[in-house]
Amino acid sequence: MNNALHAASAVELVAAYRDGKLSPVEVTQDVLAQVARWEPHLQATYLLRPEAALEQARASEARWRSSAPLGPLDGVPVTIKENIATRGDPLPAGTAAVDLKPAALDAPPAARLRETGAVIFSKTTMPDYGMLSSGLSSFHTLARNPWDLTRTPGGSSAGAGAAAAAGYGPLHVGTDIGGSLRLPAGWCGIFTLKPTLGRIPIDPPYMGRAAGPMTRTVGDSALMMQVLSRPDARDSMNLPPNDIDWAAFDVGADHLKGLRIGLLLDAGCGLPVDPEIHAAVEHAARLFEAAGAIVEPMRPFMTQAMLDGMDHLWRMRSNVDMKALRPDQRARVLPYIRVWAESSAGFSGEHVFRAFSQFHTTRVAAVAACAKFDYVISPVAPNMPAAAEDPSPTNDPLRPLEHIGFTVPFNMSEQPAASINCGYSAAVLPIGLQIAGQRFDDLGVLRVARAFEQIREAQRPWPEPPGA
Repeated sequence: MNNALHAASAVELVAAYRDGKLSPVEVTQDVLAQVARWEPHLQATYLLRPEAALEQARASEARWRSSAPLGPLDGVPVTIKENIATRGDPLPAGTAAVDLKPAALDAPPAARLRETGAVIFSKTTMPDYGMLSSGLSSFHTLARNPWDLTRTPGGSSAGAGAAAAAGYGPLHVGTDIGGSLRLPAGWCGIFTLKPTLGRIPIDPPYMGRAAGPMTRTVGDSALMMQVLSRPDARDSMNLPPNDIDWAAFDVGADHLKGLRIGLLLDAGCGLPVDPEIHAAVEHAARLFEAAGAIVEPMRPFMTQAMLDGMDHLWRMRSNVDMKALRPDQRARVLPYIRVWAESSAGFSGEHVFRAFSQFHTTRVAAVAACAKFDYVISPVAPNMPAAAEDPSPTNDPLRPLEHIGFTVPFNMSEQPAASINCGYSAAVLPIGLQIAGQRFDDLGVLRVARAFEQIREAQRPWPEPPGA
C-alpha cells in the first residue's frame, strides 16, 4: 500500500477496508487534501463537496465495520464528469449558455456508483457541449494538465483526466463520442476504456456516445466495469445483460503469444503523427512482438472525407441547438464553438445528408480493416497536448477535428478501445497507445492492456503539485 492514500489503487483500498487496515474516512480526507494542493493549479473540479464526501465516507466506514459493504467500490473516492447527471445538481454541459436546473435523477453511471457505496466527492469539468479536446470552457475555469501546466489535459473529459493523473483518488468517470475519454487519458498518462457501445448504459444515449472508467491502472478500470456495466432500461442502446467475469482481466505477458495485432501508424486523415509519438508506438509494437504477438502493419482506412463529414454533421447539429437558445444565451457560448457551429448555415440538405452518411461509411471501413486482427494498436492522438488556452490542436474552428482520426472510427464501429501510456516525449509528456478490439470484446481489450502494462518500461513518477 502506498503511504499516500490518495495514490492507492481502488483494488488496494477495498482490500484494506475488508481487512480493517484502513477507513474510508481517512482515505477521503487524504484525497481531499491532495485536491486542495492541486486544485488552484488544475481547476479540474465542479461541485467539490468535502463535507458531503466525509458524510458518505463515515457511512461507508460503518458498513465495513459491520461487514456489510454495498458493493465492490464501497468507500472508494470517485469523480463523475459534469455532463453525467447527478440528482439535484445542474448540468451546465461546460457552457455558460445553459439555464441551470437541478437534475431529477442520477444518470446510469452515477446511479451505479451511488448504489455500490462509492464516495462521490466531486464532478469534473469539461468544455462547451463536450465538443473540444481541451479544458477550455465558457462556464468552468480553464483546466490544465498536471504534467505541464501550460498544456491542455485534453477533452472533453478534461477535468477527469487531470484529476486521475494528479491523484484525486483512484476512480473517475468520463464520456466519449470521438475520443473524449482516450485523448485526455493519452495526454495525461492514465488508463481508460471506451467500451463497446451500450456496454455501460448512459442517459441520454446517442450514436457513438459512451461512458467509461478513467484510472491510473487497468485493474481499477476492470473493477469499475463490474459496477458501471450493470444494465439500465433508460438506455435504449444498452446491451443485453452479459455475465462477464471482469476479474479475469488479470493475465500475464504470455497472454499475448499468438495474438494477431494490427499496427496502425497513419490515420489516413488529419494531422501527421509527431515523430516522438510514432517512435513510442513503434517501440510498443516491438514489445508486443517480443512477447510473442504477431504484429502486422495496417494501411489507413479513414479518409479526410469521412472526418469532414462527421465534423459537418456535428456542426449542423450544434447550430440547430444554438438556434433554439435565446440571444443572450447564444452570446455566452464559447466564441470558437459559435463560429464552428454557425459555419454550417449555408449547408444544403444534400450536403448534410452526405455528411451524415460518412458515419456509416466510417463504421463499415473500420470493421473491415480490423476483421483480420484480434486487436489493433495505434497512437491515441497524432500530436502532443496543445497549449492549455487553445480550444483545439489546430486552433482553427474550420479544422477542429484533425486530431481524432485514430479515435473516432471506433466510436462509430462501436468497438471497444483503450488508451494506455506507452512512453514519454523528451519534454516528459505522456504518450498514449490505443488498443482496439472486436465489438463486444471489452474484456479482451482489458487483458491485452494488462499484459502490456507488465511489459512496458517502468513508468515515471506521477507529477506533484507545485511547491510540494
